[in-house]
Amino acid sequence: MKKIMQFSISKSDNFYVAEAVDFPIVTQAKTFEELISNIKEAAEVYLYDENVEESGIVKDPSLLINFEIPAYA
Repeated sequence: MKKIMQFSISKSDNFYVAEAVDFPIVTQAKTFEELISNIKEAAEVYLYDENVEESGIVKDPSLLINFEIPAYA
């Protein structure tokens, strides 16, 4: 069973966007701090009614976040 849910983060003009790599979870926020909170909440909501044995993930997984740094940074 997976112990990690991985998210990829990118930044558009006005929002940070996080997308789960192996799960149908997407969230956004205006600040990075708010995005981290939204990721945790979105993962909890996704797993709330999910049968963890069928989804192949442990009940309280760790979150791994990859952040894309723009070339102009």
